[in-house]
Amino acid sequence: MKFIDEARIEVYAGKGGNGSASFRREKFVPFGGPDGGDGGRGGSIYAIADCNINTLVDYRFQRIFRAKNGEPGRGADCNGRGADDIILRVPVGTVISDLISGELIADLAKHQQKAMIAKGGRGGLGNLHFKSSTNRTPRQFTPGEDGETKELHFELKVLADVGLLGMPNAGKSTFIRAVSAARPKVADYPFTTLHPNLGVVRVDDNRSFVIADVPGLIEGAAEGAGLGHQFLKHLQRTNLLLHLVDIAPFSEETDPVKEAKAIVNELKKYDKSLYDKPRWLVLNKTDLLEPDEAAKRVKNIVKGLRWKGPYFELSAMKGDGCRELTFAIMEHLDAVRASNAAQAEPAADA
Repeated sequence: MKFIDEARIEVYAGKGGNGSASFRREKFVPFGGPDGGDGGRGGSIYAIADCNINTLVDYRFQRIFRAKNGEPGRGADCNGRGADDIILRVPVGTVISDLISGELIADLAKHQQKAMIAKGGRGGLGNLHFKSSTNRTPRQFTPGEDGETKELHFELKVLADVGLLGMPNAGKSTFIRAVSAARPKVADYPFTTLHPNLGVVRVDDNRSFVIADVPGLIEGAAEGAGLGHQFLKHLQRTNLLLHLVDIAPFSEETDPVKEAKAIVNELKKYDKSLYDKPRWLVLNKTDLLEPDEAAKRVKNIVKGLRWKGPYFELSAMKGDGCRELTFAIMEHLDAVRASNAAQAEPAADA
């Protein structure tokens, strides 16, 4: 199935049915009075998050959704039937906004979370509602209200705890294969990864986290070079970024320090909040060098980047160092979750 993370659709909620102006007419009932019923409500349109869906591809082919109108009211105090609602199922992590104003309508970050995206019109009132002691034969009724009409933008931002950054061929896909059951494509040429991949890393029976691998960045991505910035939005929900650096590039002219700085600059150009997220340095492919040479390169890269944060050395291909890194990530995430829970408790008490 093709991975689609953006879609534009039009939604038309149903119009409410008109109220009825009717009078009771029966034999031996000369003054039956008003008995016009109300119109039925128009159908509304809802979006609901479904963990069994992982792409917005369905909304690339069908872009217009119309709910039915409510039925008009009838005599004998019969109300019109309300129209059925339309339910649009979207992947968990879908953000829905108004295409014209840019207003956020819903952020569906949990399974079965539901949001109304277009409200159906209310049905009109029948003349029964206008009866009074001074108006015993009302002929007034109200028409049904129009339903909402909107142009919407669907944007999928995958839910992951950890995101992988790096140049093409830095070993991101190999790393996610080493620590999880995910099996993204791995090859010896750039841009093997063309869409985000998610993997669940299980540290023990009760603790796990989700890691996201996105296509590699290159210098000039802000101007559209490579695959551009289009997949960085999938890292916006993460709590930690791992910046993978290839310490043994194919070409001797390649400077890992220069490439790593280029990635950081592209991150800053795209989103300052993403740039400010906790970021760890992961120096990959140590197995391709002799131990002394690998240690020397690691030292030079850390010094060249003036790196002050945590950094790890590993071989994703052989799995060396991967276990230690996953345990460190789990400890960091546990601390973040505990902090978030502590902050949420006073708000709940208030």
